[in-house]
This record gives sequence, C-alpha cells and structure tokens, in this order.
Amino acid sequence: MHLIITEKHDTAKRIAAILSEKKPQRERVNGVDTYKFDGKTVVGLSGHIVEVDFPQDYNNWQKTDLKELVHAEVQTKPTHANIFTALRKLGKEAEHLTIATDYDREGELIGVEALNVIKKVNTEVSSDRVHYSTITPAEIKKAFSNPTKIDFNLAAAGESRQVIDLVWGAVLTRFVSLSSGRLGDKFLSVGRVQSPTLAIIVNREKEREAFVPVPYWELFATLANGSEFEAQHKKGRFLDKAEAEKIKAKLGKTGTVKSITLGKRSEKPPTPFNTTEFLRAASAIGVSAANAMRIAEYLYVNGFISYPRTDNTVYPQALDTRGILTSFLSTEFKEYAQKLLAGKLVPTRGKKETTDHPPIHPATPAKRSELKEDEWKIYELVTRRFFATFANETTWETISVTVDISGEDFGANGARLVEPGWRWYYSYNMPEDRILPQLKEGQLLNVKNVNLVGKETQPPSRYGQGHLIKMMEDLGLGTKSTRHEIISKLYSRAYVHGNPLAPTKTAYAVIEALEKYANTITKPEMTGKLEHDMDEISEGKLTEDYVIKESREMLDGIFRDMSKNKELITESLRNGLYEDRIIGTCQKCSSDLIIRKSRKGSRFIGCSAYPKCDFTLPLPRGGQIVVTDKQCKEHGLYFIRIINKGKRPWDVGCPHCNFIEWQKKLEEEKGTGDNKS
Repeated sequence: MHLIITEKHDTAKRIAAILSEKKPQRERVNGVDTYKFDGKTVVGLSGHIVEVDFPQDYNNWQKTDLKELVHAEVQTKPTHANIFTALRKLGKEAEHLTIATDYDREGELIGVEALNVIKKVNTEVSSDRVHYSTITPAEIKKAFSNPTKIDFNLAAAGESRQVIDLVWGAVLTRFVSLSSGRLGDKFLSVGRVQSPTLAIIVNREKEREAFVPVPYWELFATLANGSEFEAQHKKGRFLDKAEAEKIKAKLGKTGTVKSITLGKRSEKPPTPFNTTEFLRAASAIGVSAANAMRIAEYLYVNGFISYPRTDNTVYPQALDTRGILTSFLSTEFKEYAQKLLAGKLVPTRGKKETTDHPPIHPATPAKRSELKEDEWKIYELVTRRFFATFANETTWETISVTVDISGEDFGANGARLVEPGWRWYYSYNMPEDRILPQLKEGQLLNVKNVNLVGKETQPPSRYGQGHLIKMMEDLGLGTKSTRHEIISKLYSRAYVHGNPLAPTKTAYAVIEALEKYANTITKPEMTGKLEHDMDEISEGKLTEDYVIKESREMLDGIFRDMSKNKELITESLRNGLYEDRIIGTCQKCSSDLIIRKSRKGSRFIGCSAYPKCDFTLPLPRGGQIVVTDKQCKEHGLYFIRIINKGKRPWDVGCPHCNFIEWQKKLEEEKGTGDNKS
C-alpha cells in the first residue's frame, strides 16, 4: 500500500479527489477519515501529531528549580492520540510513504514526525516528498509525478524552534509569574519573540506619553475667480502667532496669480504579495492579521489561492501567469483580464526572491456566491493585487499655483488622474482628484476670506498590526508563519488592546521590569541571532544540537541576571500590576477604585480605602479584564474591555455608566411585570 500523508484532513480529501480517476473510497481508521484508491491511501493529520514538552516531574511551577529547567531534557508526546494510533496502523501496511504536507519548515517537521512514528512499526518502509504551492489538479499531478527527497535539515530547524521556544517560554514565564504572584489562568507569559515585540509597543507608548505638543498656526485664504479654491501661506507652520496675525492683518481683498507650474507624477505598480505585504494590505482594509491568515489558509486548502506563507516577491518563470489570467475571462474580473492579456505580461519584481513558493496569487477563479463575505474580501484582494503587478504605471497631472496677496505668497496644489494604470485593478485607498479652476498668470482673484487656524503637533502614532508585522520582519522577530500568531498572543494575554495596538498597564509592568533587570529579553538582537542560526540548520551549516545548546547558554546568562535581581523584579512587577487594577478615583472618598475579589472569588470594583469606604460596582463574571486608556467624562473611570477566548472582545465602557444602564433595565422589566399582574 502507498500511504500519502497531508497536513490537514481537507487537503487529504482534495488531493485524493484529484489523483483518483474514480471517486475515492472513504474509510475510517481509528476514527480518522482516510481516502483509498488504486492501492493508495491518503490520510490528513491535524498539524503536529507530537509535541515537545518537559517530563511530568517539571509540571509543578512552585516546586521546579528553574535553573534546572534551563538545561532539562525535553521529550515528545502525541498530541492527537487517535491520529497517532491510526498512523501506526496504516504504517504497518505501507510499503511506501509520500509526505505531502505544506512545503515549509513546519510542514517538513510534521512530515518527519509522521515518518518517525511509522518507522517504529515498519522499518522497511521507503519514503519520498512532494512539493506544491497550489492545490489545483495540474500542480498536484505534476508534484506527484516528480517526487523528491525529504529535507531532514529543514525539519531539524523546525524542531529546534519548538525546543527553544518551549525552554525560553517556560523558564521566563514561570519566573515572572511566580515573582508577580500571577498564577493560574492569569499568568504572565514571556517569550523570546513575544517580549521584544511587546517592548516595541510599550516603548512607542512611552514616546507618546513623553511627547510635549507644540502649538503652531497655519494661514489659509479662500480665493475666487467664479469658482473657489483654498491656498495656504507658503511658510506653512507659524510657531509665532503674532507673526501670523501681523501677516493676516495686512492682507488685501485681491490676489494675483504669480506662477503656474504644470507637471506629471507617476506611481509604479505594486510588487507581488509575500506574507508580510499581504497581511499589511489585509490590515489596511480592516481584516486583522490572524483573521487574514486563517482565511488565506482556507482559500489555499480549497484551491483558490497559492500557499500564503512565503517571503518571495518575484514570480518564477515556471508560473503560468497567462494561463491564470485567461482563467478569469468567464468571471466578474473578465474586463481586467482581457485588458492585461491584450498587452505584454511583464510583472513587477520585489527585492526578495526565494525558490520554495511563489508570491501569493490566485490559483483558480472563484464565484462571489461560493465564498463568505470575509473570504471573498481576501480572495478579491489577492486577485486584484495579482492583476496590478502586470499593469502600467498610474499617471497624475499636477498643477502648482502661487498667488501673491499684498506681497505674501500663498500656494495651492492640484492633481488629476489621467491614466489609472494599476489603480484601475487595485483600487484600495485611491487618492481623490484635487481640481483647481482654470487660471492664468497675472490673473486677479478675489480674497473671500482669510483664516488663521491654531493646531498642535501630534505624538507619534501607535503601530497598527500591518506596520508592526513589517517592523518584526525588518528586525528579524519571528517568521512569516508566526508573526501574526505572536500578535494574537499579545491580545489574548491582555497585554494590548485595540488596533492600532495600545499596551495595558500589565504590559508596562512586565516590560519595565525586564528592561531594568534582564534587558536582553526585550531586544531583537538576541532572538534575531537565534532565527539566523535556525536558518543555518535548514541549510546544513549548523546542527540542531549546537543551536539548542547555544540558546540554553544564552538563557542561562539571562536567568542569572534575573535571579540576582529577583526582589527588585518582584517589587517592580507588583507595583506595576497594582496600577493595572486601578479603574479610577472614588467619588465618595477620592481613594483609588480597584478591581478586587470577594472571599467567594467573584470580582468587583471596590474602594482601596475599604473598610472606611464601601463603594462598589459590579463586574462581569467571566473573561479577562482590560483597562483601556479612555476615560468617562462624567465619572472619571477608565473604560474596560472583556476578552473571552474564541469570542469578540466586549467593550463594556465605563463600569459606572454600565451599572446605571443595568439598573434602568431591571426597573423597566420590573415595571413591565407589575403591569402584567
């Protein structure tokens, strides 16, 4: 029997349907669906079938010596017992094994994990590997007719990441959680990628807090020659209000067109999508990084787009770009495809070129009715980007006008789209035309009014998910496959909220303690070095054992620094975490209102001056509480948000306002009940 292993059940079902001439026979093995045809059996896993973990002796956080944990051996254990057992049963009967998991570091490791399970029950089984980037009939058949060897170095790089992340995460998370007294489901997670990423967010917030706004003024004139337009004084910002007022006072009722400069501006078409640029674009149209990747995975498994985890920004010559465009001639994208096919197909090229997967592109046409709204949104984004990479430049006609008003120069700029080029295909965030009226040099214009507008310089903006993912890539934090997961973890651990990302007081407490006493953890250089070394494993330049040993030695040094400063870290964390419990000021006694727990374990907002002051407000029973930086104008309390795993965050708002509304509803319901009786 020829056993074929894929990474997911849906992929197994689809590949079996493509490879078999007749409908494959579905058969359950130990509760796992398999697909049989022509002496072949296809089975889908559920990602990793084994995971690395410490022996059970290390499970108790309080009793484990963390210094010992740094160097503790790790072991593998099954993650899905039914799949594990099914694999052993199938493996005993297999003469040959083909690994058809996703072609990347994780996929290679998953395939090798399956191979190792089977080798234990069938040492004679032969094996090979197939690579594909789209799950389409043509590519799957081509891949299976050209199998290659399993890349054990690539798998070893994936396994080293698992071990390193386990050890670093366990040691640092336990140390910080024990020091702060935050255990159970409220533990404080710390990681070699997560913590430098969180430090970026916290440090940007500190810049915002330290920012001192500078007032400035801008002078505008509304001019008319039949139609009106606005011009701004050429100086731009005035830091001295008196200077601006002096100029305003001397301006007359007419202005003269001093100069007109006509020009053209071109915008080059965008480069093909790699994972980072795809996630940035998805974020720009309102889809979170984690959600965009989840949808992209679904579209890939169902044959609609190519593999969404890629660094490549150059289409390979072997990619049938003309064929892909031709396939859209019978879809709602027909007009776009026709126009491109009528010309030369010369795509743009990005700076990164790799040989594993092409940039993300549509694989087969989809109908809007086939997909859910958010799935179509992502599919359309990928399709339009693909079209745009073959399109011409966008051309704008520009005009710059200078008007003399009583010896003072005012300027206005206009732009008009003359050739849509690539923006016709990829119309997201399209700038609007800025049309100025027909003007001639020397022409007199009426000055209808003059406005002096006071403004302030703004603090640096928070990072949106798309911007943060690009920064992570530039700093070598995480990989194309993990960056969106790291950001999701920051949300789930209540370290950040909102998008752009705002850090909570808990995030401040953790990062400030680490920056003071274990600075290496918050810097990208350390994790960047390990990422580079893991790449060296995949290239056969370093061994897995060497890199894991090196990472443990790094961690050993960090742990020594933390141990020396344990009391200071504990104090810093506990002070910071107290601040994260503050909701506002008590209106009865002016003490802090804080999140508290009753003897029975239920939580509420209570006064820190208790028992002298007994002011309380209720809180929702479940979910993690995030105290935001937005304050209620009436009660002065910070708005709160509740995070429940797997659900959308619940924005409670001001707890006092929420309580008042709740009481009103109770009164209304009571009144309705009284009327009925």
